[in-house]
Amino acid sequence: MQEAKSAARRQLLAARNAMPGEQRGYADLATWKALRDFLIEAVDEGAVVAAYRPFGSEPGAALEPELPERLAVVYKVLEPVLMPDKDLAWREAGGPGGQGEPDANSEGGDGPNPGGAVLPPDAIEQAAAVIVPGLAVSDDGMRLGRGGGSYDRALARVGPDVPVVALLRDGEFGFLVPAEPHDRPVTGVITPATGFTSLR
Repeated sequence: MQEAKSAARRQLLAARNAMPGEQRGYADLATWKALRDFLIEAVDEGAVVAAYRPFGSEPGAALEPELPERLAVVYKVLEPVLMPDKDLAWREAGGPGGQGEPDANSEGGDGPNPGGAVLPPDAIEQAAAVIVPGLAVSDDGMRLGRGGGSYDRALARVGPDVPVVALLRDGEFGFLVPAEPHDRPVTGVITPATGFTSLR
């Protein structure tokens, strides 16, 4: 199982990294518009949204201003902070402190740290929606992450009615994801070409 997941990660990351920068920019703008439209319909203004700060070739990394700042215009945004035990704590986006130690914004543990007071792992229970990174999602909502298991632990604290949405590149939805008992599904995906797809 782990070997199959590792091979899938290598394949998907290679495809992302091969995508030309200009194409990424157009894709990220389409992703942002679909996410914005989804949240307008699903989440009240001022509500808590748990999100992350994309980096590298991840969907959304080409956005300026960055994804958390765009969301924070309308919502209270929580970003993940990787703890020593690989669980996720949270901090409010745009908090004091600027850039700091690596955190879990993009699950690899090497995204930028937005600063601000660290909130406990159960802070995600406040979220009205959760935006998660992923490399692929199957038709039944199983998400392939980078292998740390941090988001699976965090999503176990999210209520059953809270939307959990993964941002993907085109071609990464409908991927056959090898699933394990601890894996937590998402309830929707966003891709540049098709926008939001509900998996409920």
